[in-house]
Amino acid sequence: MSISPANDDASEKPVEEQAWRPRTCLPDWGDAELPLPRPLGLKNLAGFIGPGIVMCGIQLAGGEWLLGAEITARYGGSLMWIAAIAILGQVFYNIECGRYTLYCGEPVFTGFMRARPGPRFWIGIFVLLSLGAFIPALSTTAATVIAALYLDRPPGPDDKALVNTLGYLLLGGVTLPILVGGKIYNMMQVVMTTKIVIVLGFCMLIGVTMVSAENWSNVFGGFFKIGNVPVVSGEDANGNGQLDAGEDFDRDGHLDGIEPYQLDLYGAVVPPAPEDDLDGDGYHDKNGTGFEDLDGDGRWDGENVDNVITALFGDNEMPLIFLAQIALLGAFAGFAGGGGLSNSTYSNYVRDKGWGVGGQVGAIPSAVGGREISLSHVGKVFPLTAENMVRWKAWWKYIITDQLLIWAPGCIMGMALPALLSIQFAPHSEMFGDPARPDYTQAIMTADGMRHAPGLSAGLQETLWVATLMVGLLVLLPSQMSIVEHVCRHWTDILWSGSRKVRDTMQPHEVRKIYYTILVLYVTWTFVGAYLFQTYGKPKLMVLVVANLSNIALGFTAFFILRNNLVYLPRQLRPRWINRIGICFCGFFYLGIAGLVFVQKQIPMLQEFLGLTDQ
Repeated sequence: MSISPANDDASEKPVEEQAWRPRTCLPDWGDAELPLPRPLGLKNLAGFIGPGIVMCGIQLAGGEWLLGAEITARYGGSLMWIAAIAILGQVFYNIECGRYTLYCGEPVFTGFMRARPGPRFWIGIFVLLSLGAFIPALSTTAATVIAALYLDRPPGPDDKALVNTLGYLLLGGVTLPILVGGKIYNMMQVVMTTKIVIVLGFCMLIGVTMVSAENWSNVFGGFFKIGNVPVVSGEDANGNGQLDAGEDFDRDGHLDGIEPYQLDLYGAVVPPAPEDDLDGDGYHDKNGTGFEDLDGDGRWDGENVDNVITALFGDNEMPLIFLAQIALLGAFAGFAGGGGLSNSTYSNYVRDKGWGVGGQVGAIPSAVGGREISLSHVGKVFPLTAENMVRWKAWWKYIITDQLLIWAPGCIMGMALPALLSIQFAPHSEMFGDPARPDYTQAIMTADGMRHAPGLSAGLQETLWVATLMVGLLVLLPSQMSIVEHVCRHWTDILWSGSRKVRDTMQPHEVRKIYYTILVLYVTWTFVGAYLFQTYGKPKLMVLVVANLSNIALGFTAFFILRNNLVYLPRQLRPRWINRIGICFCGFFYLGIAGLVFVQKQIPMLQEFLGLTDQ
């Protein structure tokens, strides 16, 4: 992939001697000289490794450990291509975030407020785009992991009070690391690097020693199976292509394979009708495995996968897409990679790491050890001298290498390795295929599957049960911390640069007053929000809602970022055509998914809430 910082004809154009100065709705940038970076290599690991691995740690969260586990347990690796497409789009998104910050040292959120009609308008837009971050979904799922460790079993409906109490404690506890470190970024880098090494190391160890070669091929091959979708297709037990006895449970006269469960608009399981539950056990009639599997392929009948591309260009009939799962698949795309506004935080980390002009703009200091650190209200830009252009190209290599060699591969492995464990072990869980299980126990299904995996000694089963839960906790807690941090960081930057009162009254070293005030307010809200959603909502639904709101935010801001880089950056530094296509693809992909979920899920849910549905 060739991703260049300049236009196609940039090398043919003379270099301008003065800095680019377009008129904006914020004060003008300051002046700076672009520093010369150290060469990339092993001798400069400390200076190079940073934003990409921090973002990897952030992305290894709900999509990988919660939704990914559920999807791979149901469909194998056949839908992993959705994650591959999502990550590819986010590569272009992150690169353009880095481009803007390398040039002026500002995060992209500050750049948005430079556009007309001005900061007040954009602050309102960001309130809407940030709604997903105000739903404390991961703290609830992390609490179930601790509850499972304490109870030595998956928590059930009777353990809700324990899970809720633990959720409240975690909401406060995850904020403690960001109080220390000098720069808040420094602690984020330490925490996320530790998380990546331990989690992916554990998954790789289990994957190499216990996961079959078939499942390795299934998962990694799934990244290339573009066009696969879950379908309601016929389970032809004897393969004769005809409707035979036992192949039409719903009695509609078609070979359609009854789903082992049905979902209502909110994703809750609908109990089977009496005629589909002849033995009265609360399940669809089954073969003893806990779910309907007439053809013995190990999958739930009715939850199959077909490819719409081969159907379009071949002789196959267009498959009937299983729309009941559209919200789940939308969430899968939303959580793959960073997702949502968390991706835009890459520009903040580029600044705080000191890449490009960022080192001359400053960083957000921590409460402890950050007295000597300050942050300018606006960024700085450099004149386009020949020397600075050489230095720019060196910094650009940092961004490209960080994304293509660290972030993107880290995201792929972060999706694939937990999927390996899920597809290998989740079917052995006592919760697998159980329509009565609580939604929030999905986070520990893989651990429970290891505990009941055949062929392992009792001691090894118990060890894997505890180890997997601990790793799951290491996945979820730092991720909740990152949500808190990036929300506080975004709004700090918005107020620090966008508010005239703040710019006029607060000195550069006082930025942490804004940050920690927002932190207190946000944590207070999360306590209230956790109570509301734990009392009146469903944790799994919370995760789905957050993910699909993230799709909207990521889609819209992709176009905002492209606009800023085409308007505010000098011609020599603007994105080339491949970058423009890539980030436009990212925007359309996520907005398309969000629109599909809205039409298929949100509108019917709203109609039901307003009493507009047919009785």
